Amino acid sequence: MTVLAAGLALLGSLFFALGAALQQFEASSTSHAVLRHLVRRPRWLLGGLAIAAGTALHVVALKYGPLTVVQPMGVASLLFALPCAAALRRRRPRPGELAAAAVISIGLIGLVLVVPDQGGDPHLGTGEAVALLAGAAAASLALWAAARQASPAARACLLAMGAGVLYGATATLTRVLVDGGGEFWFLLAVPMPALIALALLQRAYAVGHFGVAFAALQVSDPLTAVVFGALLLGEPLPTGVAAVLTALAAAALTAAGTVSLARTTPMSPSHDVTAR
Repeated sequence: MTVLAAGLALLGSLFFALGAALQQFEASSTSHAVLRHLVRRPRWLLGGLAIAAGTALHVVALKYGPLTVVQPMGVASLLFALPCAAALRRRRPRPGELAAAAVISIGLIGLVLVVPDQGGDPHLGTGEAVALLAGAAAASLALWAAARQASPAARACLLAMGAGVLYGATATLTRVLVDGGGEFWFLLAVPMPALIALALLQRAYAVGHFGVAFAALQVSDPLTAVVFGALLLGEPLPTGVAAVLTALAAAALTAAGTVSLARTTPMSPSHDVTAR
């Protein structure tokens, strides 16, 4: 069952990477990288279906295998995404890009492995849920504001981080709802941060630095969920000298790989896409 779970998660990562590459290709090919224009593009919609399929496979994998096996397989989406995006541009991925992606993946796997197993059923009150949404909105707004004055690579990173923060908040609310520990209005609140995150992510993709944008998303989404889980749901964080040192080393590798990706040539000619 563990082998099956790992295979499903790996296949899900491939679908997720392909979907992200398709959406980035479409977002960077237009000067109007907004959802109302992108939803009219069949290839962008196909990318959305691929991402949905990848997410579904990941969920199924979690039913058959432990989180410590499934989550690291999901990190492979970064390694898959760069070749997929390069193929759409009819070029080969550069060795430096793949090396940076491998470093980020190793860092993300290290971070995943030091997070303790979650125990108990999560519960979130109305006040805590409002704090979660307000905190995610404030952080995302600050990142969006910073992106307006940033260089193209930094802009892609900051916008994707803003999307990741909102996705992390969405994941936290969803987990509470699935386990029956939330209020009914949570169900109505979930789509809003997810849609804003999707719009921010397309802005990040449109800049052209796909590698750094996708890496920033892969880092900020799970880390936000872990932080909210610890602060609001009482979930454990890594403890002990070995776990803390491993987490710090993994974070350093992830940061170094992301900086390296930011220095690579953009996947496409950069439009003057601002964070408006």
